[in-house]
Amino acid sequence: MDHIIFQTLELKNKGNFMENSKKNIGRMDQFMRLTKMIQFQKHSPHHFTSPSRYLHLSAATAFDYSDEFPFQRNHALHSVSSMILMNRRKLMPIFPSSLMKLWNKWEIRVLVLLSLFLQILLIFLGSRRKYTSRKWVGVIIWVAYLSADWIATVSIGILMNQEEDCEEKSPPTNFVIMAFWAPFLLVHLGGPDTITAYSLEDNELWLRHFLGLLTQFGGAFYVFLKSWNGEALNFLAIPIFFIGLIKYGERTWVLRSASSSHFRDAMLPRPDPGPNYAKIMDGYSLKKAEGYNVSLCQGIETSQLVNHSPPAAINSIVPDAAILQAAFYFFNNFKRLFAELILSFQDRQDSQSFFQSTSWEQVFMVIETELGFMYDVLYTKSAVVYSRFGSLLRCISLSFTISVLIAFSSIDRNRYSTTDVIITYWLLAGGIVIEIYAIAVLLSSDWTELWLSKHKNPVPYLLPEKSRWSDSMAQHNLISICLKDKPARCSGIQELLGIYEALQAYQCKISKVSPDLKRFIFEILREKSKGASDIEACKRICSQRGDNVLERMNCIQKLGWSVKVEFDRSVLLWHIATDLCYYTDLNKNPNSVESSNCKSSKVLSDYMMYLLVMCPFMLPNGIGKIRYQDSCAEAVEFFQERNYITSRSEACSTLLQVSTEILPLEVKGDRSKSVIFDACRLAKCLQSLETEEQWQCEQKWEMMSNVWVEMLSHGAGQCQWNHHAKQLAQGGELLTHVWLLMAHFGITEHFQISQGHARVRLIVN
Repeated sequence: MDHIIFQTLELKNKGNFMENSKKNIGRMDQFMRLTKMIQFQKHSPHHFTSPSRYLHLSAATAFDYSDEFPFQRNHALHSVSSMILMNRRKLMPIFPSSLMKLWNKWEIRVLVLLSLFLQILLIFLGSRRKYTSRKWVGVIIWVAYLSADWIATVSIGILMNQEEDCEEKSPPTNFVIMAFWAPFLLVHLGGPDTITAYSLEDNELWLRHFLGLLTQFGGAFYVFLKSWNGEALNFLAIPIFFIGLIKYGERTWVLRSASSSHFRDAMLPRPDPGPNYAKIMDGYSLKKAEGYNVSLCQGIETSQLVNHSPPAAINSIVPDAAILQAAFYFFNNFKRLFAELILSFQDRQDSQSFFQSTSWEQVFMVIETELGFMYDVLYTKSAVVYSRFGSLLRCISLSFTISVLIAFSSIDRNRYSTTDVIITYWLLAGGIVIEIYAIAVLLSSDWTELWLSKHKNPVPYLLPEKSRWSDSMAQHNLISICLKDKPARCSGIQELLGIYEALQAYQCKISKVSPDLKRFIFEILREKSKGASDIEACKRICSQRGDNVLERMNCIQKLGWSVKVEFDRSVLLWHIATDLCYYTDLNKNPNSVESSNCKSSKVLSDYMMYLLVMCPFMLPNGIGKIRYQDSCAEAVEFFQERNYITSRSEACSTLLQVSTEILPLEVKGDRSKSVIFDACRLAKCLQSLETEEQWQCEQKWEMMSNVWVEMLSHGAGQCQWNHHAKQLAQGGELLTHVWLLMAHFGITEHFQISQGHARVRLIVN
């Protein structure tokens, strides 16, 4: 019985094996035929018109039997993926087919209109960041700048693939008019005149833009050739191609010119070998060998010591013509500071002579105009636009666009889609608006006013007054943030996404730079410049950060410890102490805080705290962010324990009630970098000047305001040029204006040449 059962099972297994073998052979044959069919379709796409009906079977075959036939696995997956890519528009099960058909019909139209909208947005808002510090403007420009190039590039790519499913004999009419949009996308890639670089780093990528110029022009020209059928619309695309090549070429050239290496090389002076030393020594040796008594008489080259002043304005009709002439004169010399180049002794002498004899109003107008020129060079197409050749190109672009619009209106448009015709009109009209606005910006710029001031022009000046920078300074108050304005953190998510820093930035208030503050800074720096006689004196003045004021007012023993520590620690100490003194005096006598010195101290204190927290790269290196966080943590803990505190005045008075007889370092150690109660010590020392030294309240605030100006000037001198240049694109910083003012007064370490060429004469007896 067992033998019979065994034979029965054996026959059954053999039958199953044969049946499975036949199925596998059939499946393998089916799989091989399908693979060959896919390969044939790849090489002969016109003979395989409906691949979608085989797609489900091919995918099932490839994935179900790839384990049984591993030698075909990679090849099958590659073949199936090729079919999926080729028929991608039919394989979107996530979206309904009706929605996909609608998108396939409108995708290029939507992208082209979006590209035009971004160009209009950029040209209208691109120049606003020069004189506004509002964050929302910067965010909009950033999104538009990054999206504009991407959308135009994607649109050209879609147009290149638009004719995949068309017959080869002649392109369809809708593709002809869509191909007419390709050169407009090239114009959009050239960007508006008001912004070529969003940041300095964009200038360093000029070579990438040059490669983009070649590839995108090639793509647009490919679309143009594919759509060519001899129609009038094909010929109208040629002048638009010319405009696009001009725009994109201008942008690439400007980016290259503003890159750090080329910008620096363009300002390098000619090689100067100096006087002929070998010739002089040959004459000296010859006369000495002949028995003469030879001596040398040295002298400085007199031609190098002549005072130069900015040229006088010829056209007095232009407002501030003299300011523009002076600003452009000093801009050509002092722009070397933005390339880490040194200035000559002649530059220093000319600048000191002008700025020490000019009023503070005119001085700050000259500086803001200089920085405006610098912004234009680094972030716009000014290097090309504000020239005769650039003006000619603007006129050519505008005339070509208007001519194409007139010609397009006169051809037969009935064979084209009404929607496509309307979009084409929008592109042409938008291009004309952009060109007209660019010309308007050109005519109303400082560069045009500068040109008019150099020429006698009977035409009356009708241009409105404009802003050259934000003329503002951000304010950040530590006690205010810790007391009630501190944003709540949500389990580290805000820190991870950068939301916390953004909330801190939006909590900063904006304060206008008052005329009194400008005058105060100018007078202090002008007085300091009188002692900047040589390089060593300049270095000594630049290193002062409050100690010079305390020593001059005999407070160095009592307060010197607060300015001899790290700079970020000193800023935090004096910021908190200024707040404590301010609200203490406010409670005693409200009129005492109305003085200009008190107001200057308060706004400079909050401004330096803003730089320390939000722009630490503009101040000397340190651990200011750590000290700030630890100080905030201690202040928050202190205020939470005393929940009755509801105002800054109460907070300051409560902090001053804490005894600081023993140093906080001896009690807490140095693990925490908080300076809250060290600042309380400093505030008590400042208040003791009135009680112990019999100082007047105004005298105390005068000393504090002088300390803050010294800290401001020290931070300005230590900041690198690229950080100053970066802030020009965000409305400008008072710190940058102080930095350039110091340079004009000769208070900078960039004056490395102390004398000119020596002129030696041989005296033979």
